[in-house]
Order: sequence, then structure tokens, then C-alpha cells
Amino acid sequence: MDLLNTLVDKGLRRELPTREEALAVLATSDDELLDVVAAAGKVRRQWFGRRVKLNYLVNLKSGLCPEDCSYCSQRLGSKAEILKYTWLKPEEASQAAAAGVAGGAKRVCLVASGRGPTDRDVERVGKTIAAIKEQNEGVEVCACLGLLSDGQAERLRDAGADAYNHNLNTSEATYGAITKTHTYADRVDTVQKAHAAGLSACSGLIAGMGESDEDLVDVVYSLRELDPDSVPVNFLIPFEGTPLAKEWNLTPQRALRILAMVRFVCPDVEVRLAGGREVHLRSMQPLALHLVNSIFLGDYLTSEGQAGQADLDMIADAGFEVEGAGTTTLPAHRADVAEAAAAGGCGSHGGGASVCGSAGSAGAEAESGCGSACGGCSGHAEAAPAAAQADAGEVRSDLVAVRRRGAGTDLAPNA
Repeated sequence: MDLLNTLVDKGLRRELPTREEALAVLATSDDELLDVVAAAGKVRRQWFGRRVKLNYLVNLKSGLCPEDCSYCSQRLGSKAEILKYTWLKPEEASQAAAAGVAGGAKRVCLVASGRGPTDRDVERVGKTIAAIKEQNEGVEVCACLGLLSDGQAERLRDAGADAYNHNLNTSEATYGAITKTHTYADRVDTVQKAHAAGLSACSGLIAGMGESDEDLVDVVYSLRELDPDSVPVNFLIPFEGTPLAKEWNLTPQRALRILAMVRFVCPDVEVRLAGGREVHLRSMQPLALHLVNSIFLGDYLTSEGQAGQADLDMIADAGFEVEGAGTTTLPAHRADVAEAAAAGGCGSHGGGASVCGSAGSAGAEAESGCGSACGGCSGHAEAAPAAAQADAGEVRSDLVAVRRRGAGTDLAPNA
């Protein structure tokens, strides 16, 4: 296809595709799917080889959030039967993190529900970061605590945080229909604060909340403009007890097309396959490794993922390798800028739209922003075979397992 050849050429040059080209990727047919994956895979391998970075989530504070994000099982008024607990102690969080590191995780993502941290919360998280780094030499720590106030990003950086996650989640045009207790601009501001403090910004999206193809392209182009270092892609997990409980619109093929579009728009950025991959990609998860270079290991914030050993087996069986602690994730042209920004406290990559990165609500669960256990199905369901989709309005609780192990429980995690 001329389209795919053009997109590969642009990806290898780090050149931004046109919006029409990005939309065309989402409109490709299932018959063309393997061609799309192969083309995006060439771009992925150019910048990241066959390495897969492993990340591990620790939910520091679960549930009881005052925000009304429609996708989130921890939202205000949620009836989802999730774990609810207040702040883990630093030693408890460190113990939880150690399980992920032992499984091969290179980055630990610390997530807390809520609108944003108080200064006391920032101090508490700083102690947790210190405890984790003392026990796990060389581990990266990403914080995902919600909206940041002035000076808090700098305090997290000084406490040892390497990155901050705050997801944009969806397009600016549709954001007000998903959340009313804060704005899209609030999220952008927090990503910019992380950048300015010299933290590696992590920001992504949730696909599958009823958005259009245009909305998906809009949010990915907005992410590229913000220039984060990592972009988590979540697929909505429609939890019972949330407003989006009946939004089952994704197919594995649709999810792969979305990931390919993100890779073409953000060719040299850490694209992370996050919440909802087990639910929506199912047996086609290994194909996604040709598009992304980063995944979460084990469970998510409030939902269970597949066993950590199954993730490791999948990576090996697909011909990929786990990225080691001594390997720099980002390509040299991005890593050099990121290191300079961290040293100088100016987080700007200076690349503007020429390169893509990541920022945002931490790569945890789409709910809080780091990775995601809330995920998304994009608004293109009509293009998929009807037999591959749930009936309209059907609740598929059989596919959603609420987390009952790991952080905040007495049970061992599945990392």
C-alpha cells in the first residue's frame, strides 16, 4: 500500500504524518491488518530494536476519589466492588515494588487516587521513593498523583522521582463529556509542569469511550505536541458500577490499528501497551509487541492482568527480549535531551512537533493515568465484524477481574 510505504518512510525520518494519513490507518480493513502491523513494526524496530520495557504498578491509595471521571472504577459515586484503602506505608510500597522488579520491571509507577496531592502527600511519596530506590538499585520511579500545584513537580524530582504521568485520555473536544470536575487544560498544565521540572513526562490516552476516529487522532496529535517521553495506550475496561459499563466496542483488530496509528505519529517514543490489553487484545497480544516497546507487568490499579510469567513467556515466544536495567530506553537523540533537561531543570525537549514523547497522569491505570486498568474502545466499532463484538449494551463482567491481591492486601502479587 502506498499509504503504508509513506508512513514507514516518515516514521524512519521522525516526520509527522498528515491527519488524513493517521485517519486512514484507523480505516484500514481487517484484510490489511497484518500489512499495517508489519509497516508499523519497521518503525518500532528502527528506534527500539526488539526490546520490551517492563513497568510495574503500585497503587498507593485506592478508591474514594472525589473526581467524576466516567471511565474510572475509583470515581466519585462508583459502585464498582474494588479494593479501597488509604496510603500504603513506604515499607509496604517498597515491598510491593520489589515483586515487580524481581519479575524484570525496570520502572515502578506509584499511583494514588484523588484530584491531586497535598504538600504532605508529596512528602509521603518522597519517602516512598527513597525506600524503593534504597532496596532496588537503578530502578526508575514514575509518580502518578493527579493534578500538580506549583512547585510539587520540583519536590518530586528532588525526592528522586524520574518521571511523572498524567494522561490526556481523550480529545479536548470530548473531554467535557467524560469528566466535569476538572478540565482538559488542567491535565495539559500538569504535563507541562512535569516537563518544566526536568521530570520525564508520561502521558497517554484511553481508547474506547465512544470517541470518533477524529477524536483519537486529535488526542495523539496533542500528545505529540506536548512531547512526552512515553505514551501509555489504554483500552477501556468497562467496570460495572461506572457510567461506561456498557461500552464494549473494541475488537482485537481495532485495538491493533489504534496502536499502529500511535506508533506512526510518535515513532521514536516509548509507546506503552497499558490497561485493557488482556481484555481487548486477548490472544492477539503478541502482535501488539510489534507496535509497542513497553508494557505493564502483572496487575493494574483495580483490575487483574495476566500472570507476570505469562507476560515474560509471551515476550520470549514472540521473539522479543526484556530490556535490561543498563539499557537506555529512548533513542540517543531523545535520551540526550532528556538527560540535559533533568540536569538543567527545564524539561523541554526542544523538539516541539518534530518528535513525540509522553506525559501525563502517570502510566498506571487509565483511571489515574499511569498505565491503565480502565481502557478504551475506539468509536469505530461498526467497521468490525458484528460477531466479534459484544451485543450493544451488554455488560461483560466475565472479562473483568477486580484486583484482590498485591498492594493493599495480604496476598502475593502475580508479577
